[in-house]
Amino acid sequence: MDYPQPTAYLHVTTITCVPESTESFCSDGSIMAAEEAVYQPKDAISTSIKSTMITGAAGAFVSGVQNTLTKQNVSAWGIFTRTGGTIAVFAAMGGTYEFAKTASANLREKDDSWNPTIGGFLAGSIMGLRFRTLPSVLGYGAGLAVLLGTFDYTGGVLTGYTKDPEVDEYERKEQLRRNRRRPIQQTVEELGEGRGIYGPGYDERRRERIKQKYGIDVPAATQ
Repeated sequence: MDYPQPTAYLHVTTITCVPESTESFCSDGSIMAAEEAVYQPKDAISTSIKSTMITGAAGAFVSGVQNTLTKQNVSAWGIFTRTGGTIAVFAAMGGTYEFAKTASANLREKDDSWNPTIGGFLAGSIMGLRFRTLPSVLGYGAGLAVLLGTFDYTGGVLTGYTKDPEVDEYERKEQLRRNRRRPIQQTVEELGEGRGIYGPGYDERRRERIKQKYGIDVPAATQ
């Protein structure tokens, strides 16, 4: 006796993903991470020239201070003839750092903390070349690399992490006020009434005090 062969059914489920700002929400409840933003290459030559000019100007200022503090009577040209090496070191460090950081980002196609770390190592090595020893080159390079890499990794600003640009500043501050707001009764007990701080029933207590002290019956304010 022949039995019928079982029929296999293929159930196909269509999942639709809706793209959002940073994530894609799918119809099955899962979340699909959005693709990373495409890296835009930067002009390493232009940025390094600008950085060289800025740090060179800073080096000229430092060289002028050094030339002024010398005990010998030298002319104003001493910032180039006597302490001009400071200008060269500053300019070379700034240009090397910016070129290495930008070139590293272009080659790796990533804008992360490794780029300033690489640039900091090469810039610090230039500072160590003044001492003409290998430990100085490696030490200054490693020290500046750790300093700049850590600074960029922790936000790159001295005031802390940057705020989320998508969060409204007024709503953020209102949320902080709601989380840290004291009850009005506690505020009145600690500071007392007045100066814009009034507890419930303040008008009635004020009328009673005026009536007891001056004998004047103050009418209630109409709402």
